[in-house]
Amino acid sequence: MQLGLVASLDRPGGNVTGVTQLAVELSPKRLQLLHELLPRVRIMAFLVRPDDPFIAESQSREVLSAARDLGLELHVLNASSVSDLHAVFAKLIEIRASGLVVGGSVFFANHSEQLAALAVQHAVPAIYASRPFAAAGGLMSYGSNITESYRLVGVYTGRVLKGDKPADCRFSRQPKSS
Repeated sequence: MQLGLVASLDRPGGNVTGVTQLAVELSPKRLQLLHELLPRVRIMAFLVRPDDPFIAESQSREVLSAARDLGLELHVLNASSVSDLHAVFAKLIEIRASGLVVGGSVFFANHSEQLAALAVQHAVPAIYASRPFAAAGGLMSYGSNITESYRLVGVYTGRVLKGDKPADCRFSRQPKSS
C-alpha cells in the first residue's frame, strides 16, 4: 500500500493477489510488547539492516514514532554482516539500552540463532519478527507465520492455475468450490 501499488491489502484489485509478512507494520507493535514486559526501561534499541534503505527507513521512522509515544529513548543500530552483530551488542552496553527490537530482514532471519545467543549472552531482552528466534533461546517473537505464508502462496497459485482471477483470491483455509 505504501508504494501505491494496491488500494488495500484486503482487496488489492486488478490482477493482483499475494501474501505479506508485514515486517514494517509490526515493528512498532514489537516495541510496545517489549515495553509492556519492561515498563521501567527508558532506553531501548532498534536493529535494522541498512542495505535496503526503503525498508530500514520505513521501519525506523515507524518505531521512532512509537518510541516517542511511549516516552522511550530509542537508538537505531545497523548491522549488515555477522561481525556487525557483535558490534551491535557492544553498542547496546555502551548506550545502556535495556531492550532490543530486531527489525524484519532476511539477513536477521538467517542469523536468528546467533542473534538469540548474543541476546542471551549479553542478558538483553529482545523481540524478533519470527518464531525461530524465540525457539533458539531469544526472549520472544511477534510476527507472521512464515510456513503459513508459504502454504497460502501455494493455495493462491493453485487457484489461479485452475482459472480463478488473482483479485478474487483472498485468505481462505479452503479453496472455493467450482
